[in-house]
Amino acid sequence: MEFRKETKEEKNVRLFPIYKAIAWDLLFFYTILFLFLTQVKGISAADVLLADAVYPVFKSLLLMPLTVLIEKIGKRKSLIFANLINGVSVAFFMMSSNLTYLIIAQFFSAIAFDIKGVAETNLLYDSLPKDEKRGSKFSKIDGKGGSWYYYLDAISSVLAGFLYVFNPYIPLALALTISIASAFIAYQFGEIKTIEKPQGMRGYIKELKVSFRYMFQSSRLKYLLIFGAMFAGLLGTLVSLRSGVLEQLDIPEQYFGVIFAVLGLISGIAAKNQNRLHDRFHNKTLAVLSFPTAVSCILVGLTVALKLPYTLTVVTVLILYMVQFIVKGPFYTLIKRYLNNFTTTSLRSKISSCYNLSESIARALISLFASLLLRSIDSAGTMCIIGCFLTIVLVLLLDKMENKVGLKPEEYPKSEIEFLEIK
Repeated sequence: MEFRKETKEEKNVRLFPIYKAIAWDLLFFYTILFLFLTQVKGISAADVLLADAVYPVFKSLLLMPLTVLIEKIGKRKSLIFANLINGVSVAFFMMSSNLTYLIIAQFFSAIAFDIKGVAETNLLYDSLPKDEKRGSKFSKIDGKGGSWYYYLDAISSVLAGFLYVFNPYIPLALALTISIASAFIAYQFGEIKTIEKPQGMRGYIKELKVSFRYMFQSSRLKYLLIFGAMFAGLLGTLVSLRSGVLEQLDIPEQYFGVIFAVLGLISGIAAKNQNRLHDRFHNKTLAVLSFPTAVSCILVGLTVALKLPYTLTVVTVLILYMVQFIVKGPFYTLIKRYLNNFTTTSLRSKISSCYNLSESIARALISLFASLLLRSIDSAGTMCIIGCFLTIVLVLLLDKMENKVGLKPEEYPKSEIEFLEIK
């Protein structure tokens, strides 16, 4: 019996879920990174947040030149390069002794995740047959790899906490090893040639300018862009602040992984039910997502400041964290859904470019604000102040959005729908 040789496309499709399961994001890493930097390396929490603020700035500045690089060298080589650079980033985190090392680590991390964000899903999509089932096949394969990643992330988070107690360098060494393994799997991919004409740097800059002009001509898109960027910026900044509060409460390091693994699973379950949330609240969905998160930040700060009995304080803080993770799961899917409603294929790519850039800028500003606060007050107090500030901003935004976002198609002004259809 003669066996047919596997094509490059078939091999890519077979390998992609395995690749995504270990390469989508760093395993063994985020759960203990804040502890490692503050406890082992002696870097202040304020400097850790300052480095976090620099990361989205690097991502924004590097996105266009790296996209041009991907077009020149191909997606396969780009992914090999990105995963190796991710390993370099982890190595710099391991060597960090001051803010300069952290900024260099964030620079390499921005390179890696900019390339991965553009090349990974496109390589899979290019490998699928161009038929009517292409979109559903893509979702199925990409979703399989994503679900495998969440399972591994939960397991690695638990292990990272216990390994950190044994030797704090072990979780980071495992993250570095997995980055190298990810590069090896990327090496196995086949390069799929496309007939798209490279845009070059000028083309991307021109498209970005056009994209923002389109967005701000639509009241619906304009307010969704501002709201989404602000709220995503808050969620990004909370990653380090949550670890800071747990450290402030003297939670044993080995339990960090267990806590964040459980919270991650809760977030995943909530994400699967995002349609139910939308069907239940309709145009109130964004308010339902944003208010509990902002208020939970205020309550975390107040709970710690009131010096309640220790067990009550810890339980209350963890319940408030659960609220944040329940909201986090559906938000990222729903905001993209709302931005893409009533749009054409060509406009969707422009919206995506604008939103990603705006989200990076908002996260940088909020992280910088948090860094400045942490130089004077603790993590819980910082979270409380940011929660107060963003509650005011969100109230003002949601008031402006009330008659402009979340309506049925027939409830929008005719000019709004025509604008979107034309574009």
